[in-house]
Amino acid sequence: MSRTTAETAASAVALAISRGLTVATAESLTAGLVAATLADTPGASGMLQGGVVAYQNSVKASVLGVSAELLDAAGSVDGDVAAAMADGARRACGADVGVSTTGVAGPEPHDGKAVGTVFIGIATEQGSTSFGYSLAGERPAIREQACTAALERLLEALERPSYHS
Repeated sequence: MSRTTAETAASAVALAISRGLTVATAESLTAGLVAATLADTPGASGMLQGGVVAYQNSVKASVLGVSAELLDAAGSVDGDVAAAMADGARRACGADVGVSTTGVAGPEPHDGKAVGTVFIGIATEQGSTSFGYSLAGERPAIREQACTAALERLLEALERPSYHS
């Protein structure tokens, strides 16, 4: 039985609090939806440090510290960019775990990537990694699916503090 987005967020909040871990977000295509979903959960203030909506590459570079060379070479929709965004959120907000989203919600392709291409980044003190997805649907559905995927990856990271694939 799969969990709802709210149930996944509640599990992540409860687990982070029980382990004394903090979380920060860096969001592009979800534009704050991940942080808002976590914050909708009672008790989130015990684990959510903050978040950065980095819709533009200039913000990804200047606030999150994503390499301008990487952004120029790969574009914003890339696994390495997602990993760097998560690490940047973790550092900027002083959190134990960073989670990020970047991708193409549509209606048009972006940076040569098809609509529905999404990357979720996770960063812990052990390092950062990313996960690629190919999602389907209209813009709101892709953003919601990306939020759910980010929360699922966050929960996995919280379940294994040494998380790094």
